Amino acid sequence: MSRVCELTGTGPIVGNNVSHSRVHTKRRFLPNLVNVSLHSDALGQKFSMRVAAKALRTVDKLGGLDAYLAKAKDDVLSVKALKIKKNIAKREAEAEA
Repeated sequence: MSRVCELTGTGPIVGNNVSHSRVHTKRRFLPNLVNVSLHSDALGQKFSMRVAAKALRTVDKLGGLDAYLAKAKDDVLSVKALKIKKNIAKREAEAEA
């Protein structure tokens, strides 16, 4: 399982540990990933995802999974999230017609 957020595409970044004597050693900064199940109002079902805690705050701020996916760019979303976004758009198009 890769350490990448399914909603934001956030992954590990590389930096340095700096000791008191200023010796630099390489290290990885891993994102704070949590396993959550997010509910889609349009589809009426839950989806389990591995999401960064920072992304969860944004999902809450925007008003849920449907609103977040509507604003999200397709190039950062995972394949699973893209499929959910497509199904939500299809369901909303059916509701309008």
